Amino acid sequence: MKNLRKGFPENFLWGGAVAACQIEGAYDVDGRGLSTSDIHLYDKNQDRAHIEKEGGGTLKGIQNAIADKEGYYPKRYGIDFYHTYKDDLKYFEEMGFKAFRTSISWSRIFPQGDEEEPNEAGLKFYDNLIDEIIADGMEPVITMSHYDIPLYLVTEYGGFGNKKVIDFFVRYAKVLLNRFKGRVKYWIVCNQVNLVPNVQFGSLGIYDDQVAPEKMEELMYQAVHNQFVACAKIKEMAKDIDPDAILGTMIADGTLYPATCKPEDIVMTMKKNRMQYFFTDVQLRGEYPLYALQYFQDRNIHLDITDEDERLLKENTLEFLAISYYYTRICDSTKNSMKPFEGEQNPYLEPTPWEWRADPLGLYNSLSQLTDRYEGIPLMIAENGLGAIDKVEEDGSIHDEYRIDYLRKHVEQLKKAIIDGANVFAYLSWGPIDIVSSSTAEMSKRYGYVYVDLDDFGKGSGKRLKKDSFYWYKHVIETNGEEL
Repeated sequence: MKNLRKGFPENFLWGGAVAACQIEGAYDVDGRGLSTSDIHLYDKNQDRAHIEKEGGGTLKGIQNAIADKEGYYPKRYGIDFYHTYKDDLKYFEEMGFKAFRTSISWSRIFPQGDEEEPNEAGLKFYDNLIDEIIADGMEPVITMSHYDIPLYLVTEYGGFGNKKVIDFFVRYAKVLLNRFKGRVKYWIVCNQVNLVPNVQFGSLGIYDDQVAPEKMEELMYQAVHNQFVACAKIKEMAKDIDPDAILGTMIADGTLYPATCKPEDIVMTMKKNRMQYFFTDVQLRGEYPLYALQYFQDRNIHLDITDEDERLLKENTLEFLAISYYYTRICDSTKNSMKPFEGEQNPYLEPTPWEWRADPLGLYNSLSQLTDRYEGIPLMIAENGLGAIDKVEEDGSIHDEYRIDYLRKHVEQLKKAIIDGANVFAYLSWGPIDIVSSSTAEMSKRYGYVYVDLDDFGKGSGKRLKKDSFYWYKHVIETNGEEL
């Protein structure tokens, strides 16, 4: 008879998560090359609630952005974590973080991406950063590729749509595994591998006019396949370089609910959800499922998949599944297509300025579904948080009870999922200090427990201030989630 669970397991990894491209800045320091994140222009007139694509553009548009001296590109500057990381990590140490997730900027290590030898100055920065994370009592969780592909690999090679980029990525990963052996245990190879086409530029390095529009979906899935192969090669390589390293994959949770109990809505929702599972089916089960192959055939999508590719995928499945979770949507068979992440807003959930409608019960649902599908695979919450507009009071306090309410309700559902059998070993909230928004490239969409005095154009003192949520999360960690 199995023992029932009462709450979070001992040694649960409470912490937070960020991305290099949103926090570090110093885009032209110590030999770093331009990356996909560096050409995301801030647009003060953008429609926050309807961001269909994140960054990118046509090849000409990319070239224009590289040459642009007038526009403001916030991800080039972040919050200057490159120079402030020691002080910033002290806030997380004070909160009692057990783990801290960040990423490595590929173009700091290989500025163009196709060099034979890495940039030592970039490696030295991450030596120091990882050592500081460990010294502050946190387990480093490192993402190898988080929307930070060297821009040269995009403009000259076409990103992961070109099989040559597989070898460039594997070379980069080999350097990381060798350099940080014994210090980094948990690696997320690619961030949110399923978040396409929304972030196909940052994730895959595909630009808008790379192929004719009718061939774009085929190129996208070919690039995804090439990324799968690269991940499998890295896993195979890691067995020899660092047998203690644990490599995982990551998805953005896009679980949909049917709009009604009409059978057409239910079946279409199932099919759309299944095509989200496709990414993890390949990387955790080791082969393409028949439903995905049928999907490709129905759409005249032809992928270059070799026998060696299939061997690599079968023999090198990844070891844990990380997910980001923010909101849910619904599927209406009369309005929606099979396009990934397309859906309608749920009328039973409250809207936000960014239309990311919070759904704590959806986290319980998703974790339960993943647990049933991938029995025995450890799960990590690699992102979960509330982006909101915060107000600094005259005394410097920030009363963000709305953030505490969001997080409390999600942690409650996480606890219930664990009690009911979900094998979750970490909760890394996004992002523990204010950073540049991934989707809108603005600072005013704030997630942090720590406020950063910078506006959407990078103006401000850069001063850090603790929000009320800082003290709330500190207590959650102290009580291992028992007191929320």
